[in-house]
Amino acid sequence: MQTPAPPYPPATSYPLTFRVDYPDKPLDRVTTFFRFLWIIPILVIATLLTSGTIGIEANDNTWSWATVGVLFLPLVLMILFRQKYPRWWFDWNLQLTRFLARIWVYAALLRDEYPSTDEEQAVHLDFPYPDASRLSRGLPLVKWLLALPHYIVLLFLWIGALVCVIIAWFAILFTGRYPQTLFNYVVGVQRWSLRVNAYAFLLITDQYPPFSLSE
Repeated sequence: MQTPAPPYPPATSYPLTFRVDYPDKPLDRVTTFFRFLWIIPILVIATLLTSGTIGIEANDNTWSWATVGVLFLPLVLMILFRQKYPRWWFDWNLQLTRFLARIWVYAALLRDEYPSTDEEQAVHLDFPYPDASRLSRGLPLVKWLLALPHYIVLLFLWIGALVCVIIAWFAILFTGRYPQTLFNYVVGVQRWSLRVNAYAFLLITDQYPPFSLSE
């Protein structure tokens, strides 16, 4: 059987793909040391996008509503009753997920580039626009529950990822490099988490997420 030429196909065929380019030069020791401070401004922006309330006052009346970042409950209802996934809702969820992924990569010390609000940078995340007519109407109501086994496994994986980031912090300060094995593991845990999120909350697929760190 002929070996496929690079780029090699992903190990899984899950709709969501995620990878981070391994740094091709030494990481900055100063920004790594003070990462917990440098990240504050972009975290404020992310927090405003994903939480809080918006209020309007007019004619002695006040209206307010919560902003929850990822559009989830409206999608559940739309798929359930209309079997539709509005394109602009999809675009919002995709771009917000990409933005938050860039922030996470920066927080995990994987890259030095400050997270952009719109550019892809070295963080590559994508998932296709779903054909809502092929999605189950009722499954979105229970996907969060069906994903429970993943939550349990990910709890332990994230503990391991946190340990890896701490070790990498020291490694970068002394050598300027993020150990490749730790890098791959931390990216893999985030990839796993994103796929669970795509299934249970972004609702872009009915395909159950794989229990895998690989691409």
